[in-house]
Amino acid sequence: MNGKKHKIDIDFFRQLDRFTFMVRKRVSTAYAGSRRSIHSGRGIDTIGYREYNPGDELKSIDWNVYARSEKLYVRQFEEDKSLTTHILLDSSKSMDYSSNKVSKFEYAAMLAAGFAYLVTKDNDKFAISTFAENVDITKPQRGRQHLLRTLERLEDIELDGKTATNESIINYGRMIRSRSLVVIISDFMDDLESINAAVRRLADHDLILVQVLDPAESDLKVHGHSKLLDMETDAELKTYISKNFKSEYQKHLDNHISSVQKICARVGAEFYTFTTDVPVFDAFFYTLSRRRL
Repeated sequence: MNGKKHKIDIDFFRQLDRFTFMVRKRVSTAYAGSRRSIHSGRGIDTIGYREYNPGDELKSIDWNVYARSEKLYVRQFEEDKSLTTHILLDSSKSMDYSSNKVSKFEYAAMLAAGFAYLVTKDNDKFAISTFAENVDITKPQRGRQHLLRTLERLEDIELDGKTATNESIINYGRMIRSRSLVVIISDFMDDLESINAAVRRLADHDLILVQVLDPAESDLKVHGHSKLLDMETDAELKTYISKNFKSEYQKHLDNHISSVQKICARVGAEFYTFTTDVPVFDAFFYTLSRRRL
């Protein structure tokens, strides 16, 4: 433990109260009165009928159809079934960078907490696990207390190592036992092959990738003689930052982001990029608005 405490501000939770973020899959099944009360308000839509079979509950019979046909039919419906949410948060050393008051990790942790908070509103299971070269797996649970305990853990976590997206997803895979919502929050300063392999492994899930960058990374402002530090390896590079250097840097960054976007698009995953100077609520407002389009 490095003794450093990360500041994770959750004041924006109050603003999220106006939103819902129910994650569902559609499950076709036979209508039964006993299930109706269990799933009331969960989004049940009639999609057709089948003939009544001995053993079906009488409550499941559609008597309006019987009045027209004089035959007993059971209503078929689609049930909106909630899914477990798995949130993977990059805790590599590069996430410790900050050119302002908020580090990339702190901003990413607030996003992770926000996703989890929305899930708790429907009392569904979630887990926030951290990853770098290895993944620290947390078991999915329900409730606000689980969220508060997770936030306490994130405040004290030591950031270390390199980002190893695919290896971490391989190791985490055993926790995802059915179709789920998977959210990966990272700076995605990783090899494109690793990102592509990880996304392909999760292609059958409702998948969201959120990239977090510092404003100084997104728009290189430095000029002249400079010392650059690789936070994951501690390697230093003394160089002269010219206009051509900045132009090449920006081109490389834009190409990397564009490549991640294309990787996500191929499997229908969502991809968002935010810098840490964007208010966290604004990032959520944009993300949730896009999901509803």
